[in-house]
Amino acid sequence: MAAMAGLWFVMTLSSRPGGLVTRLLAGGLAAIMLGSWADCLDEFFRIDKAATWDNWLEALVPFGMLILTAGIYYWRHEQFMLNDHLAKRERLFRQHRAFDRVTQLADAAYLRHQIRLEQERGPSGQCALVLLDIDGFHRINREHGSREGDRVLQAVGHMLLLNLRNEDLLCRYAGDRFALLLPGMGDAEARTVAQHLCGMVAMMRHHGPHGPLHVSLRFASEAARGDAEGLMARLSAAIDGTGQALAQAASVP
Repeated sequence: MAAMAGLWFVMTLSSRPGGLVTRLLAGGLAAIMLGSWADCLDEFFRIDKAATWDNWLEALVPFGMLILTAGIYYWRHEQFMLNDHLAKRERLFRQHRAFDRVTQLADAAYLRHQIRLEQERGPSGQCALVLLDIDGFHRINREHGSREGDRVLQAVGHMLLLNLRNEDLLCRYAGDRFALLLPGMGDAEARTVAQHLCGMVAMMRHHGPHGPLHVSLRFASEAARGDAEGLMARLSAAIDGTGQALAQAASVP
């Protein structure tokens, strides 16, 4: 048992990133290993019955099992969070569509297809579309290079995904713009969601090659009705400031 616990201890440390879960799992296995090793000592060596140190070492087994149980509990919670994150991408995985090379999100063509599907499923139902634009993205590319710009796109995409429902769809629309399809949600609710997302991105600490980079978003939102091309064109015009006053900037005090 000591050998098996030792093997599991090594495998845990070599296969998991550092953190609370890893420390609990490894600590519990290490305690079980030491306690089991102490339990085997009297099979090979004569130990004075008056000695207490071996009893203390053997007591590490139940203590280690307690720590291991706590580690498994938090590991279970960690897996639920990872599964929830992956479920947000399931819509893309099932369709076997091409992913954007940088963000691993679907493209504008897939977004238009999903808008039409949502309209067919519930012509009178609520569905909103949000377009999100990274402020000053061209400056990041110019001052820090396109590779750093790609890292910013990836970081923003991950932050947005972590704050969405499973049924929501996030796509990279074009360049520095992300599109978010929100089934079952009206325009007012979509604006609230968009403001929350902008706030989360604004609080994000992105570290570039020359220090922290402040990243902020603008957004435009509208009910997902009518032609998908016309809908996206209106939102793009609003973001660019050439259309209706739908675009809004979100800031964090």
